[in-house]
Amino acid sequence: MTDSAQAFPALTVETHAVDQVTSLLPLLDPRAPLLFVRRGDGIAGFGEALRLEFHGPDRISEAADAWRAVSAAATVTDPVGLSGSGLVAFGAFTFDDESERASVLIVPEVIVGRRDQTSWVTRVNGSALALEKRPLGAEYRIALHQGTLDGEGYKTAVAEAVRRIRAGELDKVVLARDLVGHLPEEADLRRVLVDLALGYPDTWTFAVDGLLGSSPETLVRVNHGVVTARVLAGSIGRGADAEADHAAALTLATSTKDLDEHRFAVQSVLSALGGHASGVVSSEIPFTLKLPNLWHLASDVEGALSDGSSALDLAAALHPTAAVAGAPTRAAVHLIRELEPIDRRRYGGPVGWVDAGGSGKWAVALRSAEVTADGRITAYAGAGIVADSDPERELAETRLKFRPIVEAFG
Repeated sequence: MTDSAQAFPALTVETHAVDQVTSLLPLLDPRAPLLFVRRGDGIAGFGEALRLEFHGPDRISEAADAWRAVSAAATVTDPVGLSGSGLVAFGAFTFDDESERASVLIVPEVIVGRRDQTSWVTRVNGSALALEKRPLGAEYRIALHQGTLDGEGYKTAVAEAVRRIRAGELDKVVLARDLVGHLPEEADLRRVLVDLALGYPDTWTFAVDGLLGSSPETLVRVNHGVVTARVLAGSIGRGADAEADHAAALTLATSTKDLDEHRFAVQSVLSALGGHASGVVSSEIPFTLKLPNLWHLASDVEGALSDGSSALDLAAALHPTAAVAGAPTRAAVHLIRELEPIDRRRYGGPVGWVDAGGSGKWAVALRSAEVTADGRITAYAGAGIVADSDPERELAETRLKFRPIVEAFG
């Protein structure tokens, strides 16, 4: 971590209600958007009043401690009092402890939010940054190409993972591959976000420090002491018509392979939350969650916060879940490092926001891509590998999971 030893500035934060904001997307910075929304409700950020960067195995817990210090030093006026109003930091954290990419918390100069028919604006340190709707930039279409790990290489990695699982080294591992491309000069990233938000309205559409995507998986949500999470593991492509679609959902719901994969993921979340919340329960059996491109096995988890942890503390406790790493965690992460010739950077890591009171929403950065300052695009997708996994099927699953981000760019 680079910044926790610094003395944090005493931020002055003022929130006030405004007339209903119909859409946050037209307000965003075309090249550096900050966004976390679902079905139009959420928050958007503009400028940077404070930026903190973190590295290493304790990056998320160190960020949680730093955020407590920032919040304690701040003067906050917030008559709106809704989730996401007042002092807020956006964040994006790397998947792996050893990633070269920085993990970040960003306090914008200005935050605009909308929830339950209420809209508000928060200004930090009296920022006079003007907000205006800007027309979308010129259209562009980008084809994403094979990255470091091509299809055949991915199938070879899956086959080796299956061998190791059958040998008893671990129960599950999530293996990812990448696609790459390049953004045209002056390209408007809001076009990608509009496509994702409209095409996948029930997911969390996010943009933080060049990481953008639409994730269906809630890592953790804390709202006035209530803790919730949504676990996704196990998937199948949608059917071509209503009958085939129903058959696909039924196949997924009764698949031993996918149910085993899902069980590992749910258990990892229950275990991680058990030390921080009471009465933690999950759905007795997973349900099938319908997205435009595939079906997921899903379980909802809920409990009551019992130790005063913030949403960021819980993200530190939960990451990485079995849904994005495998089980047991240590063995799975070790095998990922061995079999994946890529740095996942922030793919599979927590992305979201936390407020001064510790409430917040964190998703798992799935269906996503990272865009660097020089326009390089790297997209990621992975699949959960268990003893019954078939390499060809797992490769096909990654193609389905790439679809949202590939279509948004293309």
